[in-house]
Amino acid sequence: MTKSRGLSQKVIFMTVLLVFGVALFSGCATMKGETTGEYIDDSTITTKVNAVIVKDPDAHYFKIDVTTTQGDVVLQGFVNNRNTEERLIGKIKEIRGVKSVKSLLRIEKK
Repeated sequence: MTKSRGLSQKVIFMTVLLVFGVALFSGCATMKGETTGEYIDDSTITTKVNAVIVKDPDAHYFKIDVTTTQGDVVLQGFVNNRNTEERLIGKIKEIRGVKSVKSLLRIEKK
């Protein structure tokens, strides 16, 4: 009888742990007021930023590295002029999930 009682206690304990774990982690995406479907991760933002760069008539010729951390985008590399840099930053700021854009881009001298 003590074996079945011990087993029952273990099952109840594991069930409580499981419920607690689900409750704890189910709110991760909604902690900032976002639903799971609205949450945009950094890799998605980086992919969209790279697409903006590739589609740009001037910037796609240059090596530009993109780093995204919690929605903050950092651009490193080269562009041909400040107009290209400003155009890229403007388009990147329109991407959903982007909080800020920091440009460390430099003008490539020909």
